[in-house]
Amino acid sequence: MSRLGFMWANLFRRPVRTWLTLVSVMIAFLLFVLLRTVSHSFSEGGGFGEPGIDRLMVSPKYSIIDPLPISALQQIAGVDGVLAVTHGDWFGGVYQDRANFFPKYPVKPIPHFEMYSEYLIDPQHLEAFANTRTGAVAPLAMAVKYGWKVGDKIPIEGDIWAKKDGSRNWEFDLVGTYAAPEDQQQPGVFLLNYAYFDEARDFGEGTVGWFTVRIADTERAAEIANAIDALFTNSLNPTRTMTEAEQARQFMQQIGDIELMMTGILAAVFFTILLLTGNTMAQALRERVPELAVLKTIGFSDGAVAALVLGEALLLCAVGALLGTALAIGAAVVIGPGMEEAMGVFEVSGSTAASALGLSALLGLVVGAVPSFTAQRLSIVDALRKQ
Repeated sequence: MSRLGFMWANLFRRPVRTWLTLVSVMIAFLLFVLLRTVSHSFSEGGGFGEPGIDRLMVSPKYSIIDPLPISALQQIAGVDGVLAVTHGDWFGGVYQDRANFFPKYPVKPIPHFEMYSEYLIDPQHLEAFANTRTGAVAPLAMAVKYGWKVGDKIPIEGDIWAKKDGSRNWEFDLVGTYAAPEDQQQPGVFLLNYAYFDEARDFGEGTVGWFTVRIADTERAAEIANAIDALFTNSLNPTRTMTEAEQARQFMQQIGDIELMMTGILAAVFFTILLLTGNTMAQALRERVPELAVLKTIGFSDGAVAALVLGEALLLCAVGALLGTALAIGAAVVIGPGMEEAMGVFEVSGSTAASALGLSALLGLVVGAVPSFTAQRLSIVDALRKQ
């Protein structure tokens, strides 16, 4: 029998105890990988990556509900280093049921898709969007989810915005769909024509929620952001400008310090697992003291016996970590598409999986340190007396 097989057989001398411990370790690493993946998604700003590194977001300085005058667009466009400017706004509203939540932005159709050039839209759909007063386009996945087809009328009940006639019943003509390349995060925003929205709403005409700015040199992002904000420092509508990814991170952090919460949960979980696994190894050692003495009697050195005991702890933690990581990867594949709309790309990265395996090795060393040291110092005579 190989040493690995010998260690595995020793672990399962008490199969119920070992399986319960193994399942506990597996669940701990399942939580570790999933929570680290959630934390990574939040820290990455909701999935913004390379396509958005040359974009800045100009928002109201004090509150996201404060409006900005659309006339500011020309001033921003005149800042050195700015290539293009467009705008968006919050629409809110409910489609059929409040459970059917998805963001809805009034935008200028052609400037919006020029700004977000990573999104793919049929030119005919874009032309129809630009030329249809009540036009709207939806992400392809969203259209599939709700069974929408081009030509359908999409009713939205306004919660923030009422129409000038007092009605809150908005209706939009779906004139097309859009998507991102398959290897990128898919969009999740329902886009409607700003011209119709601005004309029909009962207040706030001529204002927007934010401006999106494309810059020529990403290394000058901070400089250009400061220059934009300086334009409106003493105005009635001061601004705060930052990169797209940074704004998304700050928006996510309004929920709370995700990293701190995840760290606290994981610390509690692994402290418990440390005690549980340590108790399992300590019991296993007490039950096998005479057998370890026999191993030394037949020629195993003190170091070899200690290595066997330490190896059992490492093996137990490693198997639990592998099972937990595999389950987490499978869970991410299943729940990932539903999570991406809210927090961006949700998939287990190689670094997270490697961290899990590294942590399992550390856990195994900590758990096995005392039993292996005890086994190394074990006296043959004293051990055999306990038989």
